[in-house]
Amino acid sequence: MWPKRLSRAIRRTPRILGLAVGLSLLNACGPGAPPADDSDVPPWSRPGSEFFSVMSFNVDQYGYADRTGDGQANDPKPDTSREAVIAIIVDTNPDILALQEMGHAEVFQPFQLALAEAGLDYPFAEILEQEGSDAHLAVLSRYPITSAYPHLDDQYTIGDAQLPVKRGFLEVDIAISPSYAFRLINAQLKSKRYHPSGHTEMRRNEARLLNNHVRRALSRDRRLNLLVVGDLNDHIGSAPLRTLMGSRQQYLNDLQPADEYGETWTFFDADSDSYVRYDYMLTSAHMRPEFIADGSRVVRHPLNKVASARRPLVAVFRARDIDPESTPLLPAYELEDD
Repeated sequence: MWPKRLSRAIRRTPRILGLAVGLSLLNACGPGAPPADDSDVPPWSRPGSEFFSVMSFNVDQYGYADRTGDGQANDPKPDTSREAVIAIIVDTNPDILALQEMGHAEVFQPFQLALAEAGLDYPFAEILEQEGSDAHLAVLSRYPITSAYPHLDDQYTIGDAQLPVKRGFLEVDIAISPSYAFRLINAQLKSKRYHPSGHTEMRRNEARLLNNHVRRALSRDRRLNLLVVGDLNDHIGSAPLRTLMGSRQQYLNDLQPADEYGETWTFFDADSDSYVRYDYMLTSAHMRPEFIADGSRVVRHPLNKVASARRPLVAVFRARDIDPESTPLLPAYELEDD
C-alpha cells in the first residue's frame, strides 16, 4: 500500500457559483480569436485514472493587498476576480493545483470551500506562509501528499546584505498510484519590481538556491520524477532561468505548453507593450517521457483578464513510468550552497 497522509478534507456540495461577468469578454484573453467550442480538445486533456493533470496558477494577490494606494495592505481581492479564479479552475478541472500569490490560511480556507461548493474536492492540501510576505505558495491535490518539505530558511548574500528567499519554496511528494509518484516544487521568484539590491541579481540568487533543491533531490534519487512549476518572473534565456535549468537544460527540461493558437505567453508586460512568458513547467529527464504535449496547454479562458494578470498552465502526464530502465542515470550533482 502507498503511504497515506490526511490533510484537510472538504465535503462535496453542489456547484453554486454563477458568474455573470466575463462570458462576453472573449477579447480579454490576448492575441488571437478564441475558439468557438472545445469539442476538438483531445480526450486526454480531461484525464482519467490512466492520466493526471497539474495546473500552475498565479492567482494575483488573492489575499489582502494595498489596492487603494493608502499604504495599508488590507484590501481584499475583488469578488469578481475571486469568482473568476474559481471559475477558471473549475472549468479546467485539474487533479493537482499549484498556486502562487495565495493569501494567508484564513483566505486559503474559504478558497478551498469555494472550490468544494463548485464541485471540486481536493482532500490534500499544503500552504507555505513565508514571514514578511502576503503572497504565499499552496498545493491542492486529489491524490495523497505523502511528504512535504517547506523551504523557509534559504538565504543569500548581495554585498553586505543577507537576504531571504522572499516566498520560500514548497516541495511535496504526491502518490498517484501504488506504482507511480512524483515530486512537485512550487516556486515564485523575485519580481521585477525595483529593489536597491537589484531585482535581477536577487532573482538569480533565488534561482540558484532553487536549483540546489533540485540537484539535491536528483542526487538522492537519480531517477526521480520531478516537476518544478511556478512564476519565475523572467524569460527563458535569462540568467535566472539558465541558473535553474542549466545552460543546456541538463537539470530540468522546459515543457513549454502553448494555447490553442500556439502562443506560450503568460503575461502582458505593459512597460514593454509585449506578451511574455514568465510562468513555467519544468521536469527532470526521468519524468519527461510521461508528459503528453497534446493534452497540455496555456489556459485561454474568457475570464483570464478578470481573474489574474497571469494565464495559468496545465500539464498532463501518464501515471506510469515510460521505459524507466532506458532513461540514463542522471549525474550526482555537486551543490553550491553559500
